[in-house]
Amino acid sequence: MKKTVKHPAFQIGVAAILGIAFGLLVGEWAANLKFIGDMFIRLIQMSIVPLVMTSVIVATGSMSGSGMGKMAFRTFKWMIGFSVVAAIVAWGISVVIQPGAGIDFTGAVDPALQDAAGEATGWQDTLLNFITTNIFAAMSTATMVPIIIFSLLFGVALNAYIAKTGNRMVLDLFDSIQQVVLTMIRFVMLIAPIGVFCLLANLAGTVGFAVVTSALKYLGSTLLGVLIVFALFVAVVWLRTGLNPAKLPSKLADQTLIAITTTSSAVTFPTVLRSAVEKVGVSQNVANFTLSVGLTMGSYGAVLNYMIVVMFLAQSGGMTLDFGTIVLGMALAILLNMGTITVPGGFPVVAMFLATSLGLPFEAVGLLIAVDWFAGIFRTFLNVNGDTFVAMLVANASNEIDRDVYDGKKSVTTDSVDLVELQAQFEKADAAD
Repeated sequence: MKKTVKHPAFQIGVAAILGIAFGLLVGEWAANLKFIGDMFIRLIQMSIVPLVMTSVIVATGSMSGSGMGKMAFRTFKWMIGFSVVAAIVAWGISVVIQPGAGIDFTGAVDPALQDAAGEATGWQDTLLNFITTNIFAAMSTATMVPIIIFSLLFGVALNAYIAKTGNRMVLDLFDSIQQVVLTMIRFVMLIAPIGVFCLLANLAGTVGFAVVTSALKYLGSTLLGVLIVFALFVAVVWLRTGLNPAKLPSKLADQTLIAITTTSSAVTFPTVLRSAVEKVGVSQNVANFTLSVGLTMGSYGAVLNYMIVVMFLAQSGGMTLDFGTIVLGMALAILLNMGTITVPGGFPVVAMFLATSLGLPFEAVGLLIAVDWFAGIFRTFLNVNGDTFVAMLVANASNEIDRDVYDGKKSVTTDSVDLVELQAQFEKADAAD
């Protein structure tokens, strides 16, 4: 019991309930607490630029190896393809259900975001603005896309420099800065319950019971999207492999139970690996590679959820996103979960990153943080089972799926895997969950 009380998700959940109740009770007076919630949001905001820059530079600067030929191509093809599908499904559901429409903030966009959200006159100007002439100016206004592009180029150049000289001093410096910023974010998250209480008290006092219905619509949209993408996965696997989909529930039961109770792909990984080999019949070689890559690239539930977050925040501010912004939102949601742009600070940082990058109002971010434990269940369910489906598709293409094992006519044993070597992937996977 004491361990549960100390868990951040429990504390934030209690603070959210109390905040909503307090706001509904006192009404508009709760707006006096808004500045405390805004301080919490700004503390997260100020960490985003250095965190994203160092994360991208470290990720690209430390890349090595050239992949594993056809198996790598097939793995990346399916993972990227289903990530795109997840983003499109999320957009479609958000347009139909309008999860953020019940909360109306028609103004109050942080002045610091106004420059970043400036309107371009055409697609040429939009693309041109992706490149900054002054990286420090982009950093000062938190204009994220130019910052990401600069960081990618810097990381690639750093990678080439390290390959040529063997000198890792600059890479180690950025890695150290990243760790310091992450520690700073952990300090900020200690006051998350207070920040969420004040944010939701203000929301409830300002817009009333719509806070509750909006939260339910947001979670319902995420759950519906997860079920649709899961069904698409099953259909594609069935059509490509010819395996009986009716047998899948029993084969996915163990990993699904662990996934939804722990909301952690890292904790679930050993069970996923064992089930893929011993119950589904995927070869050990394919399972080792594809499932390991899937820890950081196969976050389909996260892609879907983050795109819904984009639409929710836009709708809560009465904004209509143009086609270019929607595509950019999809791209950012996908890149966040491909190991290229790693934001390992958890959901609050991801939500603020998306809002800042796209110039969205973020008054409703506190509501999303409050219910993120439930959204995390949905994300992890799809992340974990999606990786198994991709492993089946990759194995089928190279005839490395044992149909006798799948049909229960044959037994095999999983080889042991060094989980220590996957520690970095585990941390990134849990950030997506």
